[in-house]
Amino acid sequence: VQLQASGGGLVQAGGSLRLSCAASRTIFSNPNMGWYRQAPGKQRELVAELTRGGTTNYADSVKGRFTISRDNAKNTIDLQMNSLKPEDTAVYYCKHSNGFLAAWGQGTQVTVSS
Repeated sequence: VQLQASGGGLVQAGGSLRLSCAASRTIFSNPNMGWYRQAPGKQRELVAELTRGGTTNYADSVKGRFTISRDNAKNTIDLQMNSLKPEDTAVYYCKHSNGFLAAWGQGTQVTVSS
């Protein structure tokens, strides 16, 4: 497994979780990194990304609540999720890409109860 996602779980609405994605090795040099999610019956969607140029982008639905960051010491890409809502319930995936190829983590379940 090249990308290992962790940190998911069950939380009440309004709570917080922190997801972490660790790379077991260097997959791409200076990749774009991101978190995506897929809810049952829905397509996978971008949640947040950190581009190779250092720009962060967020889905409108999570702006102001989620923060993507990179921990160079741990070689992880993290997603801090605050003020969680039931509609945030999904399997969350991390992704590294170089613009042509992509590597995905295995996914971690986030469930937000109302």
